[in-house]
Amino acid sequence: MKITKITKNKKKYLSLLLLADEQEDMIDRYLDRGTMFVLDNDGVKSECVVTDEGGGVLEIKNIATAPECQGLGYGRLLIEYIADKYKNDFSVLQVGTGDSPLTIPFYEKCGFVRTHAVENFFTDNYDHPIYECGVLLKDMIYLQRKLH
Repeated sequence: MKITKITKNKKKYLSLLLLADEQEDMIDRYLDRGTMFVLDNDGVKSECVVTDEGGGVLEIKNIATAPECQGLGYGRLLIEYIADKYKNDFSVLQVGTGDSPLTIPFYEKCGFVRTHAVENFFTDNYDHPIYECGVLLKDMIYLQRKLH
């Protein structure tokens, strides 16, 4: 298993990126300024894009695992890798996600706690309604994990 930093041709991983953020122009808002990592285990299984949000905050903008590989720990491995890699450079690892019964518990299991929300983020910024597990995503829920 290998985790690699991707510096060129990040759109090569668009199919994975779209699993976590289903509108390409929203991905375009952070992909170029973000640092991308992919986890390869006999093929790319997972990807993650992080951005420096200032004030010691590193934000996970996109993390996704191939559907057939979900639940095998690849996403958690990427989060742990990033937390360890950046623990001396940032004080907080942050993620924003929809209020979904799939994603919130995942992040909480990875040591994140809810901090705040941005009301109507999904309904105001996406050109179509987004549903996860039958739930309409409206607000962006932010969770944070201290790095040191």
